Amino acid sequence: MQAQATSAPDLRYPIGPAVLPEQPLNSGKRLGLIANIAVLPDQLRAAVTGLIPAQLDTPYRPGGWTVRQVIHHLPDSHLNSYSRMRLALTDENPTISPYDEEAWAELPDVKATPVAVSLALLEALHIRWTILLRQLTDAQWQRTFYHPGSKRSFTLDQALAMYAWHGQHHLTHITELRRREGF
Repeated sequence: MQAQATSAPDLRYPIGPAVLPEQPLNSGKRLGLIANIAVLPDQLRAAVTGLIPAQLDTPYRPGGWTVRQVIHHLPDSHLNSYSRMRLALTDENPTISPYDEEAWAELPDVKATPVAVSLALLEALHIRWTILLRQLTDAQWQRTFYHPGSKRSFTLDQALAMYAWHGQHHLTHITELRRREGF
């Protein structure tokens, strides 16, 4: 009997890569993704409860961000997404401004700001964001913004899928690190 080869878990993409819908989402799928965004702040808060500073400063993988950087990255990223969606709702296929997330993760406030501040920011942002998302019409979900880094336009359906995935992606970085390290 031959042993099956098992591959090491992909620490960078523990839930796999993002999959963006090519067709409009139905309302049930949208509501599920919105619910995912709504619960992320509570899930993230639970995932980091009890971590000491040394654990917050542990990279989730070799060469990866620390837990602290991931926590501060989430409101940075999701605030950008929230703003991009609002621009798409008010302008015709606006060109959004990309940002260097790696450089943002190295800014001095990331080390100096308590993670509780970014957890509170994420919570407030997600309340406001989900209120907006729950009000959109089918036509509004098909509005677009142009991302010059990707050289393509994205519908709000696609942005919703991306950021619902994004939150779970980083949450899993933290929960898997805690599991592996016994934190």
